[in-house]
Amino acid sequence: MHSQGWFEQFRAAVEAIPEVVEFYRMSGDVDYLLRVVVPDIAAYDQVYKRLIANTQLSDVSSSFAMEELKFTTALPLSYIP
Repeated sequence: MHSQGWFEQFRAAVEAIPEVVEFYRMSGDVDYLLRVVVPDIAAYDQVYKRLIANTQLSDVSSSFAMEELKFTTALPLSYIP
């Protein structure tokens, strides 16, 4: 369980990292989801080190996209009358 103070510290730490382009509070087993855009694993490691230097985290897991198959910001609005 996280306190309000912890959350504010975490939020400030995440917002201070420009490589984090999306930040969500989640339901389920994962509490937060960050989308990080970096050129390589070494750059990701630097982002990770900045994040853990400013926040106490008990568990961090990462997944990496191998290939972008579809990306759009268009909303599917054609079903709206």
